[in-house]
Amino acid sequence: MKPVLLSSFFLCLLPAAIWAGVFGSVRGIVHDPDHRPVPNAKVVLKASSSDYEQAVTTGPEGAFEATALPVGAYEVTVTRDGFAPALQQVVVVSGSAPVLHFQLAIGTAQETVTVQEQALTANPESMTPVTVVSRSEIQTTPGADLSNSLNLITDYVPGAWVTHDQLHVRGGHQVTWAIDGVPIPNTNIASNVGPQIDPKDIDYLEAQRGGYSPVYGDRTYGVFNAVPRTGFERNQEGDLVTTFGTFNQTNDQLNFGSHTEKFAYYASVNGNRSDYGLSTPGNSTAFMVVCGLFTPISTDRRSSNALKLSCR
Repeated sequence: MKPVLLSSFFLCLLPAAIWAGVFGSVRGIVHDPDHRPVPNAKVVLKASSSDYEQAVTTGPEGAFEATALPVGAYEVTVTRDGFAPALQQVVVVSGSAPVLHFQLAIGTAQETVTVQEQALTANPESMTPVTVVSRSEIQTTPGADLSNSLNLITDYVPGAWVTHDQLHVRGGHQVTWAIDGVPIPNTNIASNVGPQIDPKDIDYLEAQRGGYSPVYGDRTYGVFNAVPRTGFERNQEGDLVTTFGTFNQTNDQLNFGSHTEKFAYYASVNGNRSDYGLSTPGNSTAFMVVCGLFTPISTDRRSSNALKLSCR
Protein backbone atom coordinates (compact mmCIF):
# COMPACT_ATOMS: atom_id res chain seq x y z
CA MET A 1 0.00 0.00 0.00
CA LYS A 2 1.52 3.31 -1.04
CA PRO A 3 1.28 6.05 1.56
CA VAL A 4 -1.18 8.82 0.95
CA LEU A 5 -1.24 12.17 2.70
CA LEU A 6 -4.66 13.57 3.50
CA SER A 7 -5.28 16.82 5.28
CA SER A 8 -8.42 18.77 5.96
CA PHE A 9 -9.15 22.34 6.71
CA PHE A 10 -12.30 23.83 8.13
CA LEU A 11 -13.06 27.42 8.96
CA CYS A 12 -16.24 28.97 10.27
CA LEU A 13 -16.60 32.73 10.53
CA LEU A 14 -19.26 34.34 12.73
CA PRO A 15 -18.71 37.08 11.80
CA ALA A 16 -15.45 37.22 9.79
CA ALA A 17 -14.06 40.28 11.54
CA ILE A 18 -14.43 38.59 14.96
CA TRP A 19 -12.91 35.26 13.95
CA ALA A 20 -9.79 36.70 12.33
CA GLY A 21 -6.86 37.15 14.69
CA VAL A 22 -4.91 39.66 12.62
CA PHE A 23 -6.38 43.03 11.81
CA GLY A 24 -5.47 46.35 10.33
CA SER A 25 -7.35 49.61 10.12
CA VAL A 26 -7.91 52.37 7.59
CA ARG A 27 -8.25 56.05 8.44
CA GLY A 28 -9.05 58.95 6.17
CA ILE A 29 -10.21 62.50 5.59
CA VAL A 30 -12.99 63.58 3.22
CA HIS A 31 -13.17 67.20 2.06
CA ASP A 32 -14.76 69.24 -0.72
CA PRO A 33 -12.98 71.13 -3.54
CA ASP A 34 -12.39 74.06 -1.14
CA HIS A 35 -10.76 71.70 1.41
CA ARG A 36 -13.62 72.02 3.85
CA PRO A 37 -14.56 68.83 5.74
CA VAL A 38 -17.50 66.80 4.47
CA PRO A 39 -19.43 65.29 7.41
CA ASN A 40 -21.91 62.41 7.22
CA ALA A 41 -20.32 60.96 4.09
CA LYS A 42 -20.72 57.21 3.68
CA VAL A 43 -17.47 55.26 3.39
CA VAL A 44 -17.66 51.61 2.27
CA LEU A 45 -14.60 49.33 2.40
CA LYS A 46 -15.15 46.22 0.28
CA ALA A 47 -12.70 43.33 0.00
CA SER A 48 -11.39 42.95 -3.54
CA SER A 49 -11.52 39.14 -3.48
CA SER A 50 -14.74 38.49 -1.56
CA ASP A 51 -18.11 39.96 -0.57
CA TYR A 52 -16.88 41.14 2.84
CA GLU A 53 -17.39 44.86 3.42
CA GLN A 54 -17.49 47.41 6.23
CA ALA A 55 -19.30 50.76 6.18
CA VAL A 56 -18.53 53.83 8.32
CA THR A 57 -19.60 57.49 8.32
CA THR A 58 -17.41 60.59 8.47
CA GLY A 59 -17.59 62.78 11.57
CA PRO A 60 -17.97 66.57 11.88
CA GLU A 61 -14.34 67.06 10.82
CA GLY A 62 -14.72 64.80 7.79
CA ALA A 63 -12.61 62.03 9.38
CA PHE A 64 -13.39 58.32 9.38
CA GLU A 65 -11.76 55.15 10.73
CA ALA A 66 -12.53 51.52 9.94
CA THR A 67 -11.06 49.06 12.43
CA ALA A 68 -10.74 45.27 12.69
CA LEU A 69 -10.19 44.81 8.95
CA PRO A 70 -8.79 41.40 7.94
CA VAL A 71 -5.57 41.47 5.93
CA GLY A 72 -6.08 41.97 2.21
CA ALA A 73 -6.86 44.39 -0.62
CA TYR A 74 -9.87 46.71 -0.37
CA GLU A 75 -11.76 49.19 -2.53
CA VAL A 76 -12.75 52.29 -0.54
CA THR A 77 -15.75 54.21 -1.92
CA VAL A 78 -16.98 57.56 -0.56
CA THR A 79 -20.45 58.88 -1.38
CA ARG A 80 -22.33 62.00 -0.26
CA ASP A 81 -25.41 63.78 -1.59
CA GLY A 82 -24.41 66.62 -3.87
CA PHE A 83 -20.98 65.17 -4.60
CA ALA A 84 -19.66 62.69 -7.13
CA PRO A 85 -18.50 59.38 -5.60
CA ALA A 86 -14.77 58.77 -5.17
CA LEU A 87 -12.89 55.48 -5.05
CA GLN A 88 -9.41 54.42 -3.94
CA GLN A 89 -7.69 51.06 -3.48
CA VAL A 90 -5.64 50.11 -0.44
CA VAL A 91 -3.85 47.01 0.87
CA VAL A 92 -4.29 46.34 4.59
CA VAL A 93 -1.55 44.47 6.45
CA SER A 94 -1.57 43.43 10.09
CA GLY A 95 -1.01 46.30 12.49
CA SER A 96 -1.14 48.95 9.76
CA ALA A 97 -3.32 52.06 9.67
CA PRO A 98 -2.96 53.77 6.27
CA VAL A 99 -4.41 57.27 5.93
CA LEU A 100 -6.46 58.10 2.82
CA HIS A 101 -7.45 61.53 1.51
CA PHE A 102 -10.59 62.03 -0.56
CA GLN A 103 -11.42 65.31 -2.32
CA LEU A 104 -15.00 65.07 -3.52
CA ALA A 105 -15.99 66.88 -6.69
CA ILE A 106 -19.30 68.66 -7.02
CA GLY A 107 -21.63 66.18 -8.63
CA THR A 108 -24.44 66.52 -11.15
CA ALA A 109 -27.14 64.17 -12.31
CA GLN A 110 -25.06 63.15 -15.33
CA GLU A 111 -21.57 63.29 -13.86
CA THR A 112 -19.65 60.50 -12.17
CA VAL A 113 -16.06 60.92 -11.03
CA THR A 114 -14.03 57.85 -10.15
CA VAL A 115 -10.51 58.15 -8.78
CA GLN A 116 -8.38 55.04 -9.12
CA GLU A 117 -4.79 54.49 -8.19
CA GLN A 118 -2.52 51.59 -7.39
CA ALA A 119 -1.87 50.73 -3.76
CA LEU A 120 1.58 51.62 -2.49
CA THR A 121 4.09 48.77 -2.60
CA ALA A 122 5.84 50.29 0.42
CA ASN A 123 3.83 50.96 3.55
CA PRO A 124 4.84 54.35 5.02
CA GLU A 125 3.07 53.48 8.26
CA SER A 126 5.44 50.63 9.14
CA MET A 127 9.18 49.96 9.01
CA THR A 128 8.54 46.24 8.53
CA PRO A 129 9.05 45.08 4.91
CA VAL A 130 5.85 43.20 4.09
CA THR A 131 4.90 41.20 1.00
CA VAL A 132 1.22 40.32 0.54
CA VAL A 133 0.39 37.50 -1.90
CA SER A 134 -3.27 37.22 -2.91
CA ARG A 135 -5.29 34.17 -3.88
CA SER A 136 -5.49 35.35 -7.49
CA GLU A 137 -1.69 35.53 -7.68
CA ILE A 138 -1.41 32.01 -6.26
CA GLN A 139 -3.89 30.69 -8.84
CA THR A 140 -2.08 32.31 -11.80
CA THR A 141 1.49 31.39 -10.77
CA PRO A 142 2.65 28.03 -12.21
CA GLY A 143 3.11 25.48 -9.43
CA ALA A 144 2.18 27.88 -6.63
CA ASP A 145 -1.19 26.23 -5.91
CA LEU A 146 0.19 22.69 -5.60
CA SER A 147 0.08 21.04 -2.20
CA ASN A 148 3.48 21.15 -0.44
CA SER A 149 4.63 23.90 -2.83
CA LEU A 150 6.42 26.99 -1.53
CA ASN A 151 6.43 28.77 -4.90
CA LEU A 152 4.02 31.36 -3.55
CA ILE A 153 6.90 32.46 -1.29
CA THR A 154 9.97 31.92 -3.44
CA ASP A 155 8.33 33.64 -6.45
CA TYR A 156 7.15 36.74 -4.56
CA VAL A 157 9.20 37.25 -1.38
CA PRO A 158 12.64 38.81 -1.99
CA GLY A 159 15.54 36.83 -0.52
CA ALA A 160 13.55 33.58 -0.14
CA TRP A 161 14.56 30.21 -1.57
CA VAL A 162 14.35 26.49 -0.78
CA THR A 163 17.53 24.50 -0.24
CA HIS A 164 18.25 21.29 1.69
CA ASP A 165 14.48 20.79 1.83
CA GLN A 166 14.08 23.92 3.97
CA LEU A 167 12.78 27.41 3.32
CA HIS A 168 15.48 30.05 3.77
CA VAL A 169 14.83 33.77 4.13
CA ARG A 170 17.64 36.33 4.25
CA GLY A 171 20.20 33.56 4.75
CA GLY A 172 18.49 31.70 7.60
CA HIS A 173 15.93 28.91 7.87
CA GLN A 174 14.35 29.80 11.23
CA VAL A 175 10.91 31.14 10.30
CA THR A 176 7.60 31.48 12.12
CA TRP A 177 4.30 30.35 10.60
CA ALA A 178 0.92 31.62 11.77
CA ILE A 179 -2.72 31.25 10.78
CA ASP A 180 -4.75 34.44 11.25
CA GLY A 181 -1.89 35.75 13.39
CA VAL A 182 -1.84 32.78 15.77
CA PRO A 183 1.64 31.18 15.65
CA ILE A 184 1.81 27.48 14.90
CA PRO A 185 3.83 25.71 17.64
CA ASN A 186 6.90 24.09 16.13
CA THR A 187 9.70 22.87 18.39
CA ASN A 188 11.57 21.05 15.61
CA ILE A 189 13.81 23.64 13.94
CA ALA A 190 14.59 21.31 11.02
CA SER A 191 10.93 20.78 10.12
CA ASN A 192 9.00 22.93 7.68
CA VAL A 193 5.48 23.86 8.76
CA GLY A 194 4.56 25.78 5.61
CA PRO A 195 4.05 22.77 3.31
CA GLN A 196 1.34 21.52 5.66
CA ILE A 197 -0.84 24.52 4.66
CA ASP A 198 -2.39 23.93 1.25
CA PRO A 199 -1.92 27.08 -0.88
CA LYS A 200 -5.40 26.60 -2.37
CA ASP A 201 -6.86 27.28 1.10
CA ILE A 202 -5.07 30.64 1.48
CA ASP A 203 -6.84 33.93 0.77
CA TYR A 204 -3.79 36.09 1.48
CA LEU A 205 -0.26 35.29 2.61
CA GLU A 206 1.49 38.05 4.54
CA ALA A 207 5.29 37.72 4.65
CA GLN A 208 7.38 39.86 7.00
CA ARG A 209 11.13 39.97 6.50
CA GLY A 210 12.41 41.90 9.49
CA GLY A 211 11.54 44.81 11.73
CA TYR A 212 8.92 42.78 13.57
CA SER A 213 8.19 42.58 17.27
CA PRO A 214 10.88 41.05 19.55
CA VAL A 215 8.33 38.46 20.70
CA TYR A 216 9.32 36.49 17.58
CA GLY A 217 12.88 36.15 18.91
CA ASP A 218 16.27 37.41 17.76
CA ARG A 219 16.93 34.51 15.36
CA THR A 220 13.73 34.60 13.34
CA TYR A 221 14.45 35.40 9.70
CA GLY A 222 10.88 35.56 8.47
CA VAL A 223 7.27 35.54 9.69
CA PHE A 224 4.56 34.11 7.41
CA ASN A 225 0.93 34.71 8.30
CA ALA A 226 -1.61 32.72 6.29
CA VAL A 227 -5.08 34.27 6.11
CA PRO A 228 -7.37 31.35 5.15
CA ARG A 229 -10.33 31.58 2.83
CA THR A 230 -13.55 32.37 4.69
CA GLY A 231 -16.42 31.62 2.34
CA PHE A 232 -17.29 35.28 1.74
CA GLU A 233 -15.98 34.82 -1.80
CA ARG A 234 -18.44 31.95 -2.42
CA ASN A 235 -22.18 31.77 -3.04
CA GLN A 236 -23.04 28.09 -2.56
CA GLU A 237 -20.10 27.16 -4.76
CA GLY A 238 -17.45 24.47 -4.75
CA ASP A 239 -14.39 23.32 -6.69
CA LEU A 240 -13.00 19.90 -7.57
CA VAL A 241 -9.35 20.02 -8.64
CA THR A 242 -7.47 16.89 -9.71
CA THR A 243 -4.19 16.39 -11.56
CA PHE A 244 -2.03 13.44 -12.55
CA GLY A 245 1.52 13.43 -13.93
CA THR A 246 4.84 11.63 -14.11
CA PHE A 247 6.08 9.51 -11.18
CA ASN A 248 2.36 8.81 -10.53
CA GLN A 249 2.06 12.22 -8.94
CA THR A 250 -1.42 13.47 -8.13
CA ASN A 251 -2.64 16.62 -6.41
CA ASP A 252 -6.37 16.73 -5.61
CA GLN A 253 -8.72 18.98 -3.66
CA LEU A 254 -12.44 19.31 -3.01
CA ASN A 255 -13.68 22.55 -1.43
CA PHE A 256 -16.98 24.33 -0.96
CA GLY A 257 -18.33 27.35 0.88
CA SER A 258 -21.00 30.01 1.08
CA HIS A 259 -22.07 32.97 3.18
CA THR A 260 -24.87 35.20 4.38
CA GLU A 261 -24.55 38.77 5.66
CA LYS A 262 -23.31 37.61 9.08
CA PHE A 263 -22.17 34.03 8.64
CA ALA A 264 -19.69 32.34 6.34
CA TYR A 265 -18.13 28.90 6.07
CA TYR A 266 -15.45 27.24 3.98
CA ALA A 267 -14.31 23.61 4.05
CA SER A 268 -11.81 21.66 2.00
CA VAL A 269 -10.28 18.20 1.76
CA ASN A 270 -7.06 17.63 -0.17
CA GLY A 271 -4.64 14.83 -0.84
CA ASN A 272 -1.43 14.31 -2.76
CA ARG A 273 0.98 11.46 -3.46
CA SER A 274 4.01 10.65 -5.61
CA ASP A 275 6.50 7.90 -6.40
CA TYR A 276 9.21 10.50 -6.87
CA GLY A 277 12.01 9.83 -4.40
CA LEU A 278 11.29 6.12 -3.91
CA SER A 279 14.12 5.02 -6.20
CA THR A 280 17.70 4.74 -4.99
CA PRO A 281 19.68 7.76 -6.28
CA GLY A 282 22.45 7.05 -8.79
CA ASN A 283 26.13 7.95 -8.50
CA SER A 284 25.59 11.20 -10.41
CA THR A 285 23.00 12.42 -7.93
CA ALA A 286 24.51 14.78 -5.40
CA PHE A 287 21.35 15.21 -3.35
CA MET A 288 17.64 14.66 -3.62
CA VAL A 289 15.01 16.91 -2.12
CA VAL A 290 11.47 15.69 -1.60
CA CYS A 291 9.23 18.51 -0.41
CA GLY A 292 6.15 17.41 1.42
CA LEU A 293 6.19 13.83 0.16
CA PHE A 294 5.35 11.82 3.24
CA THR A 295 7.00 8.60 2.08
CA PRO A 296 10.11 6.78 3.31
CA ILE A 297 13.05 6.68 0.89
CA SER A 298 13.66 2.97 0.64
CA THR A 299 13.95 0.30 -2.05
CA ASP A 300 11.93 -1.97 0.24
CA ARG A 301 8.58 -0.24 0.66
CA ARG A 302 7.59 -2.73 3.33
CA SER A 303 10.39 -1.63 5.62
CA SER A 304 8.45 1.21 7.21
CA ASN A 305 4.86 2.29 7.57
CA ALA A 306 5.73 5.60 9.23
CA LEU A 307 4.79 8.85 7.56
CA LYS A 308 7.68 11.26 7.50
CA LEU A 309 9.25 13.98 5.41
CA SER A 310 12.18 12.51 3.49
CA CYS A 311 15.29 14.38 2.46
CA ARG A 312 18.45 12.74 1.21
